[in-house]
Amino acid sequence: MGPDDFTPHRRRLLDVAYRILGTVSDAEDVVQEAWLRWSAVDRATVGNPQAFLVTVTTRLAIDRLRQVRARREAYPGSWLPELVSTQPDPQGRAELAESVELALLVVLETLSPLERAAFVLHEAFGLSHAEVGEVIGRSEAATRQLARRARDHVQEARPRFRADRAQRRRLTERFLAACFGGDLAGLVDLLAADVRLVSDGGGRAKAPLRVLHGADHVGRFLNAISNTEGAQRFLDSIGVPRTNDFGVAVEDVNAAPAIVIRVEEQVILVLSVEPADDDRIGTVFLVGNPEKLAWVSRSGEGAASTPA
Repeated sequence: MGPDDFTPHRRRLLDVAYRILGTVSDAEDVVQEAWLRWSAVDRATVGNPQAFLVTVTTRLAIDRLRQVRARREAYPGSWLPELVSTQPDPQGRAELAESVELALLVVLETLSPLERAAFVLHEAFGLSHAEVGEVIGRSEAATRQLARRARDHVQEARPRFRADRAQRRRLTERFLAACFGGDLAGLVDLLAADVRLVSDGGGRAKAPLRVLHGADHVGRFLNAISNTEGAQRFLDSIGVPRTNDFGVAVEDVNAAPAIVIRVEEQVILVLSVEPADDDRIGTVFLVGNPEKLAWVSRSGEGAASTPA
């Protein structure tokens, strides 16, 4: 094989690593380590390069996830996955893209590293339990048990209501209009009574450290940060000079419509909503940590190296 025989597999390896780890930066590091190991291996001993590389990448990702778990537990406030810009894929990757939805990645954070790897490889990538067992070094029976536990937990924890893309976009656009139109009553009416707001400022952006509950509480917080003075205070918290040069748009982030707020092309905030039903929002995810937004800012760059 030639010197570029790793390149055709790189996208798939990033896809696997990102779903196991929840961060592009960690996924990139893992794939780089897989490339180093690939460079040192005798290719004549490798019958199936893709299977070999997926195995190496998955095991490295499991090890990395075990290492970063303690750091995430000490994280200031809620830890949410690193977001990525996603666009409808004309090459038939829509089903795969669903496995990077923010709500699912949040649930995957509650699984053990082995359960998460088993779920990702079986549910997102279609590997059989026997194939997954070979990758993670477990018997087929043990792998089947890991995958079943993971699937049961995901089904229990994921939102019960599954809206299609058009429904979610309509709800997100109504949410945007209510937030930035100063319509507190309309915003509260759009929220389910038991709505939650989960925010990730990472200690670097002004955001609640605890999950907010209830339509009135969540609505008043969102109304406060979406007015001019609230927005300026948010800019102060992340060290961005005060400006009126805001751009607000609904874009595809982690395979779902989301509100993306930019200042001079830099993404400073993303709001993603999970429907409770056709007309109400059940969960609002707010990400303001600049480290979690880099791959949204790079929308359109390096498609071959960005998970989708």
